[in-house]
Amino acid sequence: MRNYATASHVGGRPRQCDATAVVAAPKGVRAYALLDGVGKSREVAHWTRGAALRTAALAARHQDAGAGLRAAYAHYTGRELPADPFTDLPHAAAVVAVTAPGKPLTVAWCGDARAYLWSGGSFVRLTEDHNLRRTRPPYGPANILTSCLGADDTDDRLKAEHGHPAVEETTRHLDKWGRLFLASDGAYEPLEESFLPLVDFLPGELEDVALTIVESAVECWGEDADNATALVADLHRGIHY
Repeated sequence: MRNYATASHVGGRPRQCDATAVVAAPKGVRAYALLDGVGKSREVAHWTRGAALRTAALAARHQDAGAGLRAAYAHYTGRELPADPFTDLPHAAAVVAVTAPGKPLTVAWCGDARAYLWSGGSFVRLTEDHNLRRTRPPYGPANILTSCLGADDTDDRLKAEHGHPAVEETTRHLDKWGRLFLASDGAYEPLEESFLPLVDFLPGELEDVALTIVESAVECWGEDADNATALVADLHRGIHY
């Protein structure tokens, strides 16, 4: 039985540039990744799908979200510049979570894709956005990222300029049961701006939850809606799929 579900909606964009990937490794390890591509070109859409799979695979191999996302960040640093100087290399906000037997849940991110955990009667946001809204409050624009997958900024430079490294990470010890929620900004931001509590969307069957979140987000913003993507997973301490 699959313990997760994903849903995506193109919104008002010409194509889907968000992507998710789930990769299992031996001994019950599982990695969940969600990437939100910057831009709306075919090149970005294609790159983001491959980068999501690579990020999840590296996180599963390392059995740790932080180590996996840092490895992915390093892989995409220093790419050869395109021949056209007006063409940007693809970038994406990324969030990844890893579960492994006998270990806490690990979560890592760069950009403004988010992770939440609903467990033990509490609903907590596990990530802090890498954008100017965080680093230059209260008027810094939320759509300007300070770190993302595909960038080549160093930890030292980002800490000096924005107060955070390229990749941040956190851990959580699970209660008996928890529901993990990964989301692109197109999924969480319209609901927050409409004062709709995210936790109210989480009860229910996984497939229904993920689909309802993205459909509701797009409805909130209408024709101006961004790509919206959600990944929802049920995590049980001591039980691995």
